[in-house]
Amino acid sequence: VSNIQEITARGATVLGITQQRFAKRLSEYVTEVVSIPDTDDMLSAIPAIVPMQLFAYFMAVQKGLDVDKPRNLAKSVTVE
Repeated sequence: VSNIQEITARGATVLGITQQRFAKRLSEYVTEVVSIPDTDDMLSAIPAIVPMQLFAYFMAVQKGLDVDKPRNLAKSVTVE
């Protein structure tokens, strides 16, 4: 919470991704809240992946970056 408050004090927009049970409490500190279904705390990262990937995609599009061909991407499969 202290890190969020420090970022907000500097004028940044803060997006919080949290489980539904924590959304109301988190909304006091962040600009926008994205709620994911309540799950076991050890598994909560799995449903959080979808909104994070969508956020990254739309931010890249808004910045005008080519999301299909990122620079310096290491090839995982080589063709002989």
